[in-house]
Amino acid sequence: MIKVAVFIGSISDEEKMRPCAETLKELGIPCRFTVTSAHRTPERTETLIRELEADGCQVFICAAGMAAHLAGAVAAKTIRPVLGVPIDASPLSGMDALLSTVMMPPGFPVGTLALDKAGAKNAAYLAAQILALSDPQLAARLEAARAKFREDVDKAARDLEARN
Repeated sequence: MIKVAVFIGSISDEEKMRPCAETLKELGIPCRFTVTSAHRTPERTETLIRELEADGCQVFICAAGMAAHLAGAVAAKTIRPVLGVPIDASPLSGMDALLSTVMMPPGFPVGTLALDKAGAKNAAYLAAQILALSDPQLAARLEAARAKFREDVDKAARDLEARN
């Protein structure tokens, strides 16, 4: 069963969003990673949402650049959590995508994360945290991932201090 859907507005967004799909896989969360557009394929977007909801999808992650309406378009069609990742894809360095993703009308929220790869990874972790509310095994995997992050920092500190 697909728990998380990862939508990108254009295939050019794949490289920046690949870390999202990889992080979900590392955490053992089944996801569907696909391209759909709020503007070019609105019918496909709506069909995907309905099909994924019927199959048990719990969280939608949407990434888009420029106009970046994908997350908002998905939020308009579902009451499931929608997480938005703005993509730097225009001469405005992602500011247009950030503002389009974060500025939603009341009642149609999009949890907006950082731009590009950092946002992609954090979208996966936030989706995992949402799912972990009702999945103790996933919560344990998240705790283990956090412990690994702490161990990596401690090791880096020891290594740096040993060289000085």
